[in-house]
Amino acid sequence: MKFSKAVVRFRIPILILAIALLIPSAAGYLGTRVNYDMLDYLPEDMDTVIGQKELLDEFGKGAFSFIIVEGMPDREVAQLKEKIEKVEHVETVLWYDSFADLSIPKEMLPEKLYKAFNTDNATMMAVFFDTSTSSDVTMDAIRQIRKVAGSQCFVSGMSALVTDLKDLCEKEEPIYVGIAVAMALIAMLVLLDGWLVPFVFLASIGIMIMINLGSNYFLGEISYITKALSAVLQLAVTMDYSIFLWNSYNEQCGRTEDRKEAMAAAIKATLTSVVGSSVTTVAGFIALCFMSFTMGRDLGIVMAKGVILGVIGSVTVLPALILVFDKPLQKTRHKSLIPDMGAFANGIVKFFPVFLVIFAVLIWPAYNGYSKTNDEVYYDMGQCLPKEMEYVIANSKLHEEFDIASTHMILVDADTPEKQVRSMIQDMEKVAGVKYVLGLESVVGSLVPEEIIPDDIRDILKGDKWELLLVNSEYKVASDSVNRQINELNAILKNYDEGGMLIGEAPCMKDMIETTGHDFQVVNMISIIAIFVIIALVEKSISLPFILITVIEAAIFVNLGLPHYLGQSLPFIAPICISTIQLGATVDYAILMTTRYKSERIAGADKVKAVRTALSTSIPSIIVSGMGLFAATFGVAVYSDIDIIGSMCMLMARGAAISVIMVIFTLPALLMLCDSLICHTTLGMEHLHNGADGKLEPVIVRASKK
Repeated sequence: MKFSKAVVRFRIPILILAIALLIPSAAGYLGTRVNYDMLDYLPEDMDTVIGQKELLDEFGKGAFSFIIVEGMPDREVAQLKEKIEKVEHVETVLWYDSFADLSIPKEMLPEKLYKAFNTDNATMMAVFFDTSTSSDVTMDAIRQIRKVAGSQCFVSGMSALVTDLKDLCEKEEPIYVGIAVAMALIAMLVLLDGWLVPFVFLASIGIMIMINLGSNYFLGEISYITKALSAVLQLAVTMDYSIFLWNSYNEQCGRTEDRKEAMAAAIKATLTSVVGSSVTTVAGFIALCFMSFTMGRDLGIVMAKGVILGVIGSVTVLPALILVFDKPLQKTRHKSLIPDMGAFANGIVKFFPVFLVIFAVLIWPAYNGYSKTNDEVYYDMGQCLPKEMEYVIANSKLHEEFDIASTHMILVDADTPEKQVRSMIQDMEKVAGVKYVLGLESVVGSLVPEEIIPDDIRDILKGDKWELLLVNSEYKVASDSVNRQINELNAILKNYDEGGMLIGEAPCMKDMIETTGHDFQVVNMISIIAIFVIIALVEKSISLPFILITVIEAAIFVNLGLPHYLGQSLPFIAPICISTIQLGATVDYAILMTTRYKSERIAGADKVKAVRTALSTSIPSIIVSGMGLFAATFGVAVYSDIDIIGSMCMLMARGAAISVIMVIFTLPALLMLCDSLICHTTLGMEHLHNGADGKLEPVIVRASKK
């Protein structure tokens, strides 16, 4: 109670401090780097990650792009090449004139080299940068190249992808927050009992969101998914805490005329309830930190921090705001639009066997769709961008003009004899889907001794430690075909050089597929176990955690099963994150109803009355909470042009609605069915059971000897 009274007493200093913290928070937000490259989150001990670092260290080459030039004479292409070479952080530009003078007809080049870089209508340059794929300076270089090249040129590659992704995110993110705030405001205006209350809630939550975003500065950087979703999620998830304080405050005001005393009591009640409620949500986000694909840790830390800050805000900043604006808040109150739920609850309890049957029938198709959806996710981040984006157009041109869908890079020991390298190239070119392999040997031909090759040409593809080969493939990144191809190429490479490395976007994506497949199982298991333990401790029961988690997991199966039946493909990260977020964020609905059911049973009510009372009193809070999460995410889902953001927000919105439906209709039925089991396996309820008429009967307990 000391804390509660201190908050009331120092309400003005609390508000001044909160507003003052917005200044460093804004600076921290602006100073936090955002990472747009999903491949950066792969474990550092993987060959693909090590190989990328070796490529940068040995050759000074990091990012890699193809530039397709259409309908341009060779002289102009050569001039364009010179301009591109002058762009800061462009390390090398490979084209026809890198190996031969323009006065020599292209047809005199080795056939493989000619076909690699030319078609009837287009020619292609390979561009290497001296910086990593997603560094800010690489993205600046991509923008500069596009500016220099003009409309006849198209830039492909991962760096072009992250550049377009960053530009689109920066354009959309302020709109995401605006939509989430507007939708949440509408939901609160409709569902709460005051016209001014939602604005006070948003002010309090907004301050804590800003502090959370500013504190990300100490993490060094965050992923673009975290940046795009964290504010929306924090708003949606922590809105409940504000609603609880407001309801508790009004209840206390009915008991005492002293507003400060009422608020102190409300803070105490809120702190106890909100801490218990938030623990499951935090546990869900912390489970993401156990992913070996470290983007999960990124999102998990930021969101867990956001929930904790939301709890702090609900018992400090919000009470201070309510007391400051108490008079206008009370004057603008109105009757809640949610009607009395007694008759509705009575109908659900009366016909509970019907809902048990529906639940039983639903489980198998839901789980079947859920398991199929996990197999139908996509990993190619190019699919998450709109078709009119420059990167998507460039990739289409690359495929149409040159039949190239992906490019791998091979690092082979520089001391490997030329004859063996040529033999390895020949073996690799026999692998299905490989168009050609370009290396120093294939560029100059077998009749030209390496010693007489000019150093500037030799240094492009061979260093002191490694020789670089380019493998162009007809198969798309992240496809089963390219993954089989990578396995075959790796087997050939290891046969000639045990320490050789196959790197590039497709090999990294293959590693990502294998990594996240394992992560999905680990994160699911950890989140379920953690939340099971929390519910068991909160409810002091062995059976209730099984029942509550079953209800929410069924909602997750329905939510993630629908994409399979609707013919939709999800980005790979969505099922991993959503299954954990939905469990952590919506199991509170089930806990709320179950806690009330327990208290009614212990107070002497029979199971029918206990379930009916728990249901009728919980429905308004569950609807407000669920619709808050739905409203904050649904608008973003509809608006976003970035599929990975849109998909995750749609899954969260739909998941909230499905969880609400499951808890309202299925949980009461399960409580009715399992009442006897619950009584026998829950601390404080062992002395209860139901007779044949459903009324409460005591169980004779033999007194233990003292």
